[in-house]
Amino acid sequence: MARSKKTPLRKCVVTQDMYPKQQLIRVVRNKEGEVFVDESGKKNGRGAYLSRSLDVIERAESQQILNRHLNAKVDPDVYEQLKTIVKADHE
Repeated sequence: MARSKKTPLRKCVVTQDMYPKQQLIRVVRNKEGEVFVDESGKKNGRGAYLSRSLDVIERAESQQILNRHLNAKVDPDVYEQLKTIVKADHE
């Protein structure tokens, strides 16, 4: 019997809901302390996952949720990049 592969689930750091990894956007802090969007989901570093929703990204930004999760200062450019990805998803 062929078992289907389990879908890796991850928790959105804003909503605390579990989603398949593909439905989330990963933001990473690497050893150098740089914070960036990891679209491949495979880069090394501490990752935090966000739902692909403008609402969630704006909440993360206003409440500094990523800063706490990644123990780093998150550049406003990172949020702009996240918003661009989400907008592209919805076109």
